[in-house]
Amino acid sequence: MVTALMAAALWLSASGAKAETEVDVALVLAVDVSRSMDPDEQELQRQGFMEAFRSPQVHDAIRNGMLGRIIVTYVEWSGVDYQAVVVPWTIVESPESAVKFAEGLGNTPIGRVMRTSISGAIDFGVKLLDKTGVEPIRRVIDISGDGPNSSGRGVVEARNEAVAKGITINGLPIMLKRPSGFGDMENLDHYYRDCVIGGEGAFLIPVRERQQFADAIRTKIIREIAAVPAEPLIQKIQADAPVNCLEGERRMYRWDRN
Repeated sequence: MVTALMAAALWLSASGAKAETEVDVALVLAVDVSRSMDPDEQELQRQGFMEAFRSPQVHDAIRNGMLGRIIVTYVEWSGVDYQAVVVPWTIVESPESAVKFAEGLGNTPIGRVMRTSISGAIDFGVKLLDKTGVEPIRRVIDISGDGPNSSGRGVVEARNEAVAKGITINGLPIMLKRPSGFGDMENLDHYYRDCVIGGEGAFLIPVRERQQFADAIRTKIIREIAAVPAEPLIQKIQADAPVNCLEGERRMYRWDRN
């Protein structure tokens, strides 16, 4: 009897410890800070994420999860050699901890660096997801940016390797300006659809107007936390022809030769 009670106590202790290290989702927020984005656009982007984590709707989504907590980190990226952790892995399990995460974003200046390496951001996100210190049910990398991959290895290769590890990649293509430079892409949402997002339940939400920023970011984070099916969000671009996933590299090559 004593042996059985001791075994039960040990099992309960182990189960409790395991439960404390489990989260509904480990979420990497990977945010483009390349110079193709105007400073005011970068500020809108940062404010959008801050507002999302202050939002009661996001708090509800976290609370209503299977475990009621997530772990999240915020990363800025640009060229292949630039990925910076702005807010490290943080457990968010209450409105107070969500607001504290938002405040951490507000305490750090925004970087501005050359080039766009979505593949570098994905690879960096994969490394971060291997070092959460917890056991997530789902692992997600959330990529936001305003241009195609033009630096580092191919984005499809990076995407496919991440997906093979069970990671989902979602996208927030930022399409506020009419394409005017070599790094701009008219149908960036198509590029994200074909070349960037992937994995179970992957989706994207294009941002075409400044006033959409906060709502789009909040909606995306809620869906990522709650794992809500998001098929309607990409139906509008499903029927279009696939794009060239090396278009960004091709343009950069031509630019460097001029």
